Amino acid sequence: QLQLAESGGGSVQPGGSLRLSCAASGFSLNYNNMGWFRRAPGKEREGVSCISFGGSVTNYVDSVKGRFTISRDNAKNTVYLEMNNLKPEDTATYYCAVANQCTGSLAEISWTTYWGQGTQVTVSA
Repeated sequence: QLQLAESGGGSVQPGGSLRLSCAASGFSLNYNNMGWFRRAPGKEREGVSCISFGGSVTNYVDSVKGRFTISRDNAKNTVYLEMNNLKPEDTATYYCAVANQCTGSLAEISWTTYWGQGTQVTVSA
């Protein structure tokens, strides 16, 4: 079964850090653009970041630039999202997904989640 499984979320104080992981099973990530989007209560889905299949291109929504870093380890079939200096507005459920492109606007990406359940990130004092 094709599946993406997110992990690494949690509750942190403002300024804290978390590292999200996304492990694929049933298929290889090697030839896929990958990324993360998030959903917060009462808000629309928001693309956070993506990385090209070779890792040479990365893209971030403006609100996380300089704080989040996306990376991938194709040998481990895993994608990561390092989140630093977290803010309350980063509170959301984060999902990993295959992205149809990673060079244009994150808002225009078509995401395929492969049954990922997401991982909750809560930032509060």
